[in-house]
Amino acid sequence: MKNANTLYPVILSGGSGSRLWPLSRANYPKQLLPLVDKKTMLQVTLHRSMALPYAQAPIIVCNNEHRFLIREQCEVIAVKPEAIYLESVGRNTAPAIALAAFHLAQTNNDAIMLVLPADHVIDDQENFAQAVETAIAAAQHGYLVTFGISPNSPETGYGYIKIGDHIELTEPTQPSFYQIQSFCEKPQFEEAQTYLQQGGYLWNSGMFVFTAGNYLLQLQRHRPDIYTTAKQAWQQRTADLDFVRPDREIFAACPAESIDYAIMQSTDHAVVIPAEFGWSDVGSWDSLWRISPKDKNGNFSSGDTLILDTHRSYIRAENRLVSVIGLEDVIVVETADAVLVMHKSKTDQLKSAVQHIGSNHRKEHLDHLRIHRPWGWYEGIDKGERFQVKRIMVKPGEKLSLQMHFHRAEHWVVVSGTAKVIVEDKAMLFAENQSTYIPFGKPHRLENPGKIPLHLIEVQSGAYLGEDDIVRLEDSYGRTI
Repeated sequence: MKNANTLYPVILSGGSGSRLWPLSRANYPKQLLPLVDKKTMLQVTLHRSMALPYAQAPIIVCNNEHRFLIREQCEVIAVKPEAIYLESVGRNTAPAIALAAFHLAQTNNDAIMLVLPADHVIDDQENFAQAVETAIAAAQHGYLVTFGISPNSPETGYGYIKIGDHIELTEPTQPSFYQIQSFCEKPQFEEAQTYLQQGGYLWNSGMFVFTAGNYLLQLQRHRPDIYTTAKQAWQQRTADLDFVRPDREIFAACPAESIDYAIMQSTDHAVVIPAEFGWSDVGSWDSLWRISPKDKNGNFSSGDTLILDTHRSYIRAENRLVSVIGLEDVIVVETADAVLVMHKSKTDQLKSAVQHIGSNHRKEHLDHLRIHRPWGWYEGIDKGERFQVKRIMVKPGEKLSLQMHFHRAEHWVVVSGTAKVIVEDKAMLFAENQSTYIPFGKPHRLENPGKIPLHLIEVQSGAYLGEDDIVRLEDSYGRTI
């Protein structure tokens, strides 16, 4: 295998995961959740890619709002990315992949890129590794390779690839390569049945292998507008902490297009490998039910559940007892602030429901009650007229920004751990059951100088209690808002 030591996993983690609401939220999407494993889907994807022969440190392209969660999840599994590129706004896969390609091509045009979405499930690592090795051979012959999954059912949740002529390389390889005749959008059920009956159609996996230089060459040839804008955004990049930021305004002006339509359907260098390695993109609750372990009645259950006379259903309880009695083919998902009850056949309507939540100025589509921050997390306990109560956890050695509020005062009660509180120029230490008061308008900061997590209760009082009443005067994480 030539240049085998230049295999770079490129992990795309920009999705919002609205089809798995209420567990997945815009600011805590499905790839950051442990849906099918004790590890999150991102962590499983990183492990899968790093287990491949000759794999180098990965490049991650993600939403700016998820950066600290992604960095923390990498640290938990001891993965140090080559780079974490932050998108100021999602521009689909073609520009996102271009950022990673520019990064690699600056030192090695022949670097092999393995592009993987962060939220896919692959059960057969051995077959996956073999398919990747075959794809590398094709990439070294100048091809842009994608993996097509042999369909076993008329799936309407996936796009399809219609294969063309067979391609032989100078070195015999398995599985075979085929030209791509066309990409097909997610079909209706009758059309999907026709694809299955006719043969010659594969599920579009959204995974790719090619060299960085060849990808950029094909992008420049077929979509010079994307190439030029993405290159300008990359050239004007800045770095802070562990992150690389393409120029915000330039990248936002980049056309939003998938790699399928920007390059793969236009170039004569695109090929597809039929593959079988237990793949699923976990794009809906119904697809998650299909790959999850089930009891004798076909039910998957998680958490505190009571299930009677119920069949072929997915029941997930995160906080409370959930009882399901006398139902079939339903999805029931409970979280601290929202409950979904849905027939499995209606999963395509969930995205519209989430959009409806947002259009009514609610926030259940954005965040859970527990909001994660680089220093820890907080969650609401109670709220009323002119007051709000929160739980706060600060990780050892971390600290909140130096900040002030114009409209609220705060009272902090330490539950466990040690708190270092700075108000103006005065620093104080507080232990369990001790408390302090922060007047409005006073610069202040909360730190955890100890070795264990700091837990405290915060009581806010004032005329306005919104999170935007935070004036950051200094921040260890580079945040301004």
